[in-house]
Amino acid sequence: METNLFFTLFPFLSLMICVRIIWISYFSGSKKNSPPSPPRLPIIGNLHNLGSNPHRSLESLSQKYGPLMLLHLGSVPTLVASSSEAAEEIMKTQDLAFASRPNSTILNILLYGCRDIAFGAKGEDWRQLKSLVSSRLLSNAQVKSSQKVREEETNLMISQLAEKSGSATDISPLFDSFAENIMCRVTIGRTYDGVKLINLLKRYLRMFTRLSIGSYIPWLSWVDRVSGLLGEAEEATKKLDEFLEDAIEEHVNKEKGKDDERSEGQDYIDILLNAQKDEKIPFIFHRDTIKAVIMDVFGGGIENTSTNLEWVLSELLRNPRVMKKLQEEVAKVTQRKSMIVEEDLENMPYLKAVVKETLRLHPPVPLLLPRIATKDVKLMGYDIPSGTQVLINIWKIGRDSRFWEEPEEFRPERFLTNSINYKGQHFEWLPFGAGRRICPGVQLSVVIIELAIANIVYKFDFALANGVKHEDLDMSDKYGITVHRKIPLIVSATPRF
Repeated sequence: METNLFFTLFPFLSLMICVRIIWISYFSGSKKNSPPSPPRLPIIGNLHNLGSNPHRSLESLSQKYGPLMLLHLGSVPTLVASSSEAAEEIMKTQDLAFASRPNSTILNILLYGCRDIAFGAKGEDWRQLKSLVSSRLLSNAQVKSSQKVREEETNLMISQLAEKSGSATDISPLFDSFAENIMCRVTIGRTYDGVKLINLLKRYLRMFTRLSIGSYIPWLSWVDRVSGLLGEAEEATKKLDEFLEDAIEEHVNKEKGKDDERSEGQDYIDILLNAQKDEKIPFIFHRDTIKAVIMDVFGGGIENTSTNLEWVLSELLRNPRVMKKLQEEVAKVTQRKSMIVEEDLENMPYLKAVVKETLRLHPPVPLLLPRIATKDVKLMGYDIPSGTQVLINIWKIGRDSRFWEEPEEFRPERFLTNSINYKGQHFEWLPFGAGRRICPGVQLSVVIIELAIANIVYKFDFALANGVKHEDLDMSDKYGITVHRKIPLIVSATPRF
């Protein structure tokens, strides 16, 4: 009798318990002041709102929901910041609370358990590693020591472009090869089979753009294995790992000179191997850490540099007035020298303004790499719980009409009359981020771009292929590990002298 009564009442009791849980959850949650949020779908939440170009989709959503909005990407609460004020609060005022990175199975596969700088979780080992990379690999002295490499590779690129004189040329492979050669020489000490390495890197970097279901809906993590995603990540990482292992072994086995402790003239692997043996360094890092750092350098240095160069040249071709003005500045500074060297760049303010304006309109990573709140915080009046993922839409911020007159127009002159620099202190312009997570390779990246563009426009006049007029150049972008041109840039280069 009692058993029958239990089974009779069980559905009712279960319903009452569920109602009670929802009731408690609702009223406890109502005490929190959460940012505005668009409606979400079951299971996937707001993943469908991202679209194929998330920086543009989120910009549209922010117009309705404001500069701080809360999305639910699957089961992951994600705060999206779309104003300079919100960016400053996250990356400066409360930088410590937002300085870590979210973790995932696929990132752990690609980066040896996230032992790198870009995706490593905030902690003492990460801080020490970043300090080592900033002071030894990417210091002013080390960047200066590789000046000859940059100038030689720029000269080689100019020669290769001259060989294609007058013919329609897809400029992207040339920029890829140029960036790869520089980064290989400063990192590993020599160049490699360009096509093979570029294809290897592109296959590896594409894995960062693939949708990992388990990263957003943990109880569906098995889908990533069944779909083959994790297998592809493991295979792509294995291939690049084999390449890096060979390069490191080559350095370990080569004859060492007496000046082994000097960093000047050494490549990055030399420096990291020496640091690994340095007893003064307060942490221990293994070979996987060295490889993870090199993967960061390749990913950021090659992909970003090539993408940036393509966008700069695109904007110059689309804006003949700017191209002419830049060529006049370059000619005045060089006075018919055979080649522009890095010392000349300091006398080219318009060149620097052109690069900055391109980065405003086309930041290579328009949604900065995600951060994660490591504690409950109050942000611009809203309650942000620990574990919330954070995206900062610098593409939207760079087009804010409150700070930029006619923000959709390409006008380098705006950077001639302000003091904005690359140090992450001006939150209306953040192409390399800010705070503890600012890109440590800013100086190296910028000097490569400036040197290449200065020499290209000095040596060549350009025309768009197939009779395309400058005003008709398609500037559509395509989202990936960086945001690059959707349509290849096909040009015809003619030597100027």
